[in-house]
Amino acid sequence: MMMKFEEKPEGNGSLVEKSEPFLGKKHQADGKPVANGKAEVSERQEANGKYDMPRKSLKTYSWHEIQRHNQETDQWLVINRKVYDVTGWADRHPGGRRVLTHCAGEDTTDAFRAMHPNLDIVRLYLKPLLIEELVPEEPNQERNKNPQLVEDFQELRRTLEAMNMFNANLGFFFLHLAQILILEVLAWAMVWHFGSGWLITIFISCLLTVSQAQSLFLQHDTGHLSIFKKSRWNHLMHKFVTCHLKYGKKKIKYIDYEKQHLYFYMIGLPLFMPVYINLKSMQVMYLWRYWEDIAWVSSFYMRYFITFGRFYGILGTMVLIYLVKFLESPWIAYVTQMSHIPMKMSGEENNDWLSTQVVATCNVEQSFFNDWFTGHLNFQIEHHLFPTMPRHNYHQVAPLVRSLFAKHGLQYVNKPMLKAFGDIVRDSEVLFLLILEKRNSDALEYRRE
Repeated sequence: MMMKFEEKPEGNGSLVEKSEPFLGKKHQADGKPVANGKAEVSERQEANGKYDMPRKSLKTYSWHEIQRHNQETDQWLVINRKVYDVTGWADRHPGGRRVLTHCAGEDTTDAFRAMHPNLDIVRLYLKPLLIEELVPEEPNQERNKNPQLVEDFQELRRTLEAMNMFNANLGFFFLHLAQILILEVLAWAMVWHFGSGWLITIFISCLLTVSQAQSLFLQHDTGHLSIFKKSRWNHLMHKFVTCHLKYGKKKIKYIDYEKQHLYFYMIGLPLFMPVYINLKSMQVMYLWRYWEDIAWVSSFYMRYFITFGRFYGILGTMVLIYLVKFLESPWIAYVTQMSHIPMKMSGEENNDWLSTQVVATCNVEQSFFNDWFTGHLNFQIEHHLFPTMPRHNYHQVAPLVRSLFAKHGLQYVNKPMLKAFGDIVRDSEVLFLLILEKRNSDALEYRRE
């Protein structure tokens, strides 16, 4: 199904006539849509309980009053016109406190919907946090946000849900896992049959590098809960892939994203996998006592020692592991940063969900090789907008996203892969020269004083 956003579909005015209303659909008491965007949740939502809250008398507040509660010690969120006080619960939020601090005092309807595929579960956590709702005269989101853009994006999501774009093809992911296992078995068979000479070692290192890179893409899928319907199955698969097939899980928590260009060259290319991911992961797991993760990671090393220890010994196997990580680092560093480093990463302005994602990322052109080489991260725009969507559906979603961008005059950046890689180099060099120039200027000013 392909439809431009400029077109007016027949029937009930929806891109998909029978699609179920979700967030942002506006109705009057008689069930008819409201043109000015100031309304309550649809009757159907209230009936099916997706966002149905306890029936009690709620206070009503204006956006001006809600926006005052945007501090780390005082956090209110608005989801589907309902107001929630998450201050006391922020430390227990599975996604961490920082994301709630960023969203405090704002409408987070689209961000909330994007990150929570299982609404029945999160609804249980929302109920005790509900305190208020917007006054009927207030719009669904802050006045600085474009209501038509927000409504069109929510309509797009309803369209994609009706098209089953959030349903995973398990066969796709089974073949992806099979690819990883076949490469590992082939590497073992090569060294078993031909021995552990230098040429064979280099060859199997390349095979294992491909296996590890593809494992990273698979763990990325499970981390975004985009394979199984039940989160616990995604979490279990995530631990298996991340800690057993591919060691490296925890991230450094705090990074100055304005200087990410320099981090890319200082630690990104040569040390991204062996240091940033592996050693930092080990430190985090030990400090936070993640014993289960430590056990999974131990199984990764045990597997390598059992498979290759008889050919290379303990020290040689460790060298092989980190040789593979060293070879993998440029691949993963370029793929993960090609859509981010050349784009804007700065202080978080209060924009709608779509606009926030647009300025921070770009796409790389589609081809069979590009899709495989990047793990479909060449569709970074679609991934940011719909983070729980299975990646094999991005190519079907991209035309509708592009149409929405065109309607609202937003820039949909789509580059060839080599240009995307080149932009990383160019932007890094420019930033480095600007920093040097600023330091020289500061030094000159200091001498004058």
